[in-house]
Amino acid sequence: MIDVKNSLDKLQWTAEHHYLHIIAKHDFMRAWAVQFELAYTDFRTIQLALQLSGKQHETLVKFTDAYDRLYVFEYEFAANGLDAFYSKFTTRDDLNNYEKAKNELLYQILVIKELGAND
Repeated sequence: MIDVKNSLDKLQWTAEHHYLHIIAKHDFMRAWAVQFELAYTDFRTIQLALQLSGKQHETLVKFTDAYDRLYVFEYEFAANGLDAFYSKFTTRDDLNNYEKAKNELLYQILVIKELGAND
C-alpha cells in the first residue's frame, strides 16, 4: 500500500480534536472549517491507497462507513454552527452516537496503520 501515514495521522488528530471542540461547546471558527476540508482530502487519499492496493476492499468499506457516520455530525457543525448542531443532535443518545462514530473511525485508522506497518 502506498504511504499515507501523514494522512492517517492528520485525520486521527482532526477527528479527536473536532469531537472535543464540539462537546465542549466551543464556537465555530474558521480554522475548524479548514481542518474539516483538509480531513476530507486525507480521507480520500486513504481511500485511494486502499483501492490501489487491490486487496483491501473490506477495509475500504469499513473505513468509508466509519468516516461517513462521523461526517454527519461534523458537517452539521461546519455548515451551520454550534447552535444548529445542538438543535439537530439534542439527546444524550445523539451525542453517544457521535462519540461511537468518532471511536469507530479512530479504530479503522489504527487498522490501516497496521496494514502499512506490515507491508
